[in-house]
Amino acid sequence: MYIIKSLDYISINDAIKLTLEVFMEFEAPEYSEEGIKTFTDYVTSDETRQIFLNSSNIFLGCYYKKQLVGIIAFRDDSHVSLLFVDKNHHRKGIATRLMKKAVKITKKKGVREITLNSSPYAVPFYHRFGFVDTDTQLLTDGIKYTPMKYIIK
Repeated sequence: MYIIKSLDYISINDAIKLTLEVFMEFEAPEYSEEGIKTFTDYVTSDETRQIFLNSSNIFLGCYYKKQLVGIIAFRDDSHVSLLFVDKNHHRKGIATRLMKKAVKITKKKGVREITLNSSPYAVPFYHRFGFVDTDTQLLTDGIKYTPMKYIIK
């Protein structure tokens, strides 16, 4: 059984480890060395840790048998900065559950639009969820991404 709950300072290292493992397997092959460095520097920075651990931001994890298997992190209540699921738990609805829980939280806060910059790998997931592209694929600091938004109903 999967359990979704808020993450805290105790679980931050597990969340970073999961993020980097999934990134290296599914995203990094599409990125340049610059892009890989940009992403890993972002995820491991003290500034990013503080953003995620700020109690006003959304930082959720999905657990299976006490193991962290998925995470979602928002910045400023309306921008998805990370959404990663362990490869052994792909296609089990975890990303959708994490996103639905985060949308519910943002809606309660009065947010009506969620934005994100999707990696090429995740674009189909976000489209299925209801996100729409706001621009074509871009490249910044070696990171390929498609800006997207979701209108909360």
